[in-house]
Amino acid sequence: MSKPPTGPAEFGKIRSIFWPIHSYELRKMLPMFFMFFCISFVYTIVRDTKDTLIVTAPGSGAEAIPFLKVWCVVPAAIFFMLIYSSLSNSLSKERLFYATILPFIAFFGLFGFVIYPMREMLQPGAETVASLQAFLPASAAGKGIISILHHWPLALFYILAELWGSMILSLAFWGFANDITRIHEAKRFYGLLGIGANLALVFSGRAIVWASNAGEGEAYTQSLKVLMFLVVAAGFAVVWTYSWMQRNVLTDPRYYEAAGAPKAKKEKPKLSMMESVRFLGRSKYLGCIAIIVVAYGASINLVEVVWKSQLKLQYPNPKEYSAFMGHFSEMTGIVTMFMFIFVSHNVIRRLGWTFAALVTPVVLGITGGLFLLFMVYGELTRNFLLTFSTTPLMMAVVFGAAQNILSKSAKYSLFDPTKEMAYIPLDPESKVKGKAAIDVVGARLGKSGGSFVQQGLMLFMPTVASMAPIVGLACLLILGCWILAARNLGKKYEELVAGREEEVPSQSAPARKTALKHA
Repeated sequence: MSKPPTGPAEFGKIRSIFWPIHSYELRKMLPMFFMFFCISFVYTIVRDTKDTLIVTAPGSGAEAIPFLKVWCVVPAAIFFMLIYSSLSNSLSKERLFYATILPFIAFFGLFGFVIYPMREMLQPGAETVASLQAFLPASAAGKGIISILHHWPLALFYILAELWGSMILSLAFWGFANDITRIHEAKRFYGLLGIGANLALVFSGRAIVWASNAGEGEAYTQSLKVLMFLVVAAGFAVVWTYSWMQRNVLTDPRYYEAAGAPKAKKEKPKLSMMESVRFLGRSKYLGCIAIIVVAYGASINLVEVVWKSQLKLQYPNPKEYSAFMGHFSEMTGIVTMFMFIFVSHNVIRRLGWTFAALVTPVVLGITGGLFLLFMVYGELTRNFLLTFSTTPLMMAVVFGAAQNILSKSAKYSLFDPTKEMAYIPLDPESKVKGKAAIDVVGARLGKSGGSFVQQGLMLFMPTVASMAPIVGLACLLILGCWILAARNLGKKYEELVAGREEEVPSQSAPARKTALKHA
């Protein structure tokens, strides 16, 4: 009889770097990997599609994005969070997962095959748009508001696409993963799980490019149908895999400690939303998590909107814009996979949680600063760039793409795993209610904070690009707060983990007993 595995220390040096997974753990690890792949596949497609639809729509542009994030996405996120919190008190975890994901799958299918092809019938007519233009100021702010009202079906898709990242990726999946994953497993699993997400970036980026180059005439309608079909198929694959795990994995105490625990009467916390908010206000630990989530959303949004305004100028056609975004997502996946394979889990395990958590704000600060400097002084290089048959506009697009790729790679490979690991030592109430408030509303508030800054600047600035110097200063302040919060959170996290590891060995007694039986 072989000795039951107890942790990553049993692995050889090379295997501990590239594949620190025991063979018996594959039954748990691979389905989680596949779920994360499919959810990220959907997220990449809808994320790139929402930008393509809004930015390239007639009479629209990147100016609409800040208004969408503040006045549409944030209220919708709060509404969804209230529903989710209420349902968490009345539904089982399995039914709560289905109730969260299925409405999104239904909407994306309906949008691709019904709403978008009929958008001309659903949108306000030219007379209504003209009256709005006469009423609202002729500035970037007025243009953004008119765009949202005129193209409301596209705005609705934008809202649901944004919420997929919060409700399904951050809340539903990571809530499920945190619930079934032990601390010693998370140190090995979470970095590798991200490889699935970035394989999805590569596959979804290639799918977007392929779909964008298909068809003639009203080609983008056909492209959108193909993309939404892929989204629906991947969504149902997530539902099936989750259901399979419930019945074939989580009933085994080797994989889920609750499966071997004595059956006790289930008592769910019944806090109201106001009580939950007060509870979060008393937790400095959750407050630090909220700060880093808000800071990421605000800083990345400030820089992204400036970049997308340049991208619209370079690629005004939706097919070309969509194809570029497909290549962008594909490259992001390749770079991030490299980060996951060679950097992520090794940095977390060898250099510690705090060091890993600080990489993302540092990378975002350096790359964002370089991009915004080029936005301010790029015209000085025009004559030099002409000798290479390019323009400052094209170079701004390239610099912005590089900034986004590196920042997102750091976010996916280090920020997300460390943030999710921070929830594991918490009690069940903090995990459910705290995570819902932070990941859904907190992330949206972060992006809306950046959008508020942009909206104020749009009242006085002629274009989005002209806001670059002030955006740079705002980012510096936000990144400073982020770094301080991450350092404080790191100290508290290490204290909690040390306490948990003293109480709970690498495997619980029921799990060890079952592992011995099957060894």
